[in-house]
Amino acid sequence: MIEILISFGAGLISFLSPCVLPLIPGYISYISGQSIQETIKSEKINTFPLILFCFGFSSVFIIFGASASLLGQLFLQNSETLKLIAGIIIIIFSFQLIGIINISYLNFEKRFNTKQSKNILFPYIIGLAFGFGWTPCIGPILGSILALASIEETLARAITLLIFYSLGLALPFILSGYLIQKFLLLSKNFKRNINLVSKIGGITLLITGILILTNKLQVIGFYIIEIFPFMQKFG
Repeated sequence: MIEILISFGAGLISFLSPCVLPLIPGYISYISGQSIQETIKSEKINTFPLILFCFGFSSVFIIFGASASLLGQLFLQNSETLKLIAGIIIIIFSFQLIGIINISYLNFEKRFNTKQSKNILFPYIIGLAFGFGWTPCIGPILGSILALASIEETLARAITLLIFYSLGLALPFILSGYLIQKFLLLSKNFKRNINLVSKIGGITLLITGILILTNKLQVIGFYIIEIFPFMQKFG
């Protein structure tokens, strides 16, 4: 199922976006209850709060995906029109990532000021808040996956796309917390290539939008399943 690969890849690109990657040390420091200096000096970071944080923002994205799917099913009788709209939306978002257009709202990030708490659910609640806060900034990428979810045949398949999107964002986040010192070294060298990653992501979304408009996305999906039969279990 090519949509799953696209969703997971979109999650990775979201992690590498300018409003997420440079701020990872700050996020990890805040969630773990340490200063940035203490976080950097720590040989090991407690990953449990990070996992709860990831569950928090994943919950937001999955709810968005389920809502998009339910909305899509309401217009099921106009499925071809819905595919056309979804394809156009994805192409517009791809232009934003590539840099052809600039929609200022999609460069906006809402930040929530919250006091730290020792409550075990605190990281999850903060994850929920950041899920909403990140949404405008990673909007072109997330919006494209939501557009894909809206044209899925079942709610379960739509939710699966958002689960894999969330995994693409969550796994490197947790790994960067576990290996914070190595992450800082890698991210310092990687920042100069952030724009390139955004453009590659934009081109991928552009191709996806065109494939949806031309009804070729499923054809490629079947081709991938022939090469990787195990992926049929996800579709």
